Amino acid sequence: MNKKIIASGALLGALAIVLGAFGAHALKKILTIEELSTFETGVKYQMYHALFLLFIGTSTLLNEKTKKTIFYLVSVGVLFFSGSIYFLATNRLTSFDFKTIGFITPIGGLLLILAWMALFFNILKKKA
Repeated sequence: MNKKIIASGALLGALAIVLGAFGAHALKKILTIEELSTFETGVKYQMYHALFLLFIGTSTLLNEKTKKTIFYLVSVGVLFFSGSIYFLATNRLTSFDFKTIGFITPIGGLLLILAWMALFFNILKKKA
């Protein structure tokens, strides 16, 4: 499981860099400042959680069940949160109205919060 978590963190990190560069160069010319800022928020949260997965994958403080739970919460959370933000930021560039799926953004955010809380509570209950 650790290998899968670390590999996923590395992939999410690499994709965050690619998307950040895409936003800074290609999208800068066609998005408003507000839309670009929104897109950048998605990139930041994706990178934060890529680093979080790298930490989880290398940590010896957590059992495998907890790591697996955090991995799935972060994976789906980033997909829902950052993914929906990317689509919402570029909404006016497409014929599909991504505002209709905007409700998944807070669901993704909640999943990310739950991942951090899983870490918090599992560290607290760990015996010294």
